[in-house]
Formats: sequence, C-alpha cells, structure tokens
Amino acid sequence: MYLMDLHPSNSLTHFELFQRYDSSIGKTISFRQVQLEEDLDRLHQWMHEPHVIPFWNLAIPREQYREHLCKFLADSHQTLYIGSLDGVPMSYWETYWAKDDILGKFYDFHPEDQGIHLLIGPPSFLGKGYIYPLLQTMTYHLFQHPQTEKIVAEPDIRNKKMIYVFQKCGFEFQKEIDLPDKRAALMYCYREPFLRSVSHGKIIYK
Repeated sequence: MYLMDLHPSNSLTHFELFQRYDSSIGKTISFRQVQLEEDLDRLHQWMHEPHVIPFWNLAIPREQYREHLCKFLADSHQTLYIGSLDGVPMSYWETYWAKDDILGKFYDFHPEDQGIHLLIGPPSFLGKGYIYPLLQTMTYHLFQHPQTEKIVAEPDIRNKKMIYVFQKCGFEFQKEIDLPDKRAALMYCYREPFLRSVSHGKIIYK
C-alpha cells in the first residue's frame, strides 16, 4: 500500500474535491475546482503580482481576463483548480490532457499523459516551502487515473525555482523546447518511482 492512502470523508466543504494534512508544513492542503464568479477577482489579482507576470503574461484588464477564464473553464481538455492551505486560497492550477494540448505537438506523447501548470498567488506564501507538498498532492491525484503512467510539465526555462520544485517532486528534465509563448523545460514524472517516494499523509476525497 502506498503511503498516501485515499479515504472518503464528510469533512470537505461543498466545492472541495480532495484534501490532505501535510505534517512537514503543519497544514491541510485542499483543492477545489475554479468557480467563475467566486474566483475571477482573486485570479485577476494574482495575475498582476510581480512574481507571476513574467511567466503567465496575463496582466490584462478584468473583462479581458474574464473572457480568458470563461474560455479555459469551457475547455474540456483541462481542469482548473484553486489550491488552499488551511482553507485559505493561495494557488492556481491547470491540469490537462497532453494529447489535446499544444504541448502534444512537441513530444512523443502517450494518450493518457497528463500535464500541470501552477502558480502561487499571494506573495506572503512565497519562499516557505509550501509548493512542494502541494505539487506532490496534485501529482498523486493525477495518478489516480489508472492509465496515466506519466505526468508532464513545461515550466519556463527562466523559472529556476519552479524547475527545482518539479525536480524535487520526481520530475526529470528531458530537453528544452520552444513553445509558442515561451522556451520551456520539458519534464516527465513516472508513476512507479513517484508512488514509491511519496510522503506520509492520507488524501481525503469528496
């Protein structure tokens, strides 16, 4: 049995999908899907944070960002999440099926490969070691799809801190690729090595 076990619970709120207490940071990690009206202003603000702007390029007017978010929410090849610590929203996540994404044109994908984009929003959550357990939890969640043997990431090659976190979580650098919006580090995380390495902490699903 892997160290991150899944258990049903009634402790989740209406929108939360899964959560896990992480003893390394002493906080409960939870994820829920993005809700347009609830999250529009929050995400719009995060996209204007100085640490986010260089890598997301979405520091645009609110109505323009609303159109962008509506389009992304309607796109069936991806799922958008808000990640929280102890119930406080602090991160944004996009998971996607690589075969239906632009990334699928840049590597030899397997039809069940999934990918991850992420950011920390509030600057007060930066530099505290939170992103690693969050990424570990989301990666484990994606591997609950039994046919997914590999999860991919393509952080901006300039984003050395994000590349480091992906590597710490078990993602291996493959090569640099030129995507339409950035030069990226193509990285793979394989199921079996990852599941052997995950830390203690039950993940609770709704």
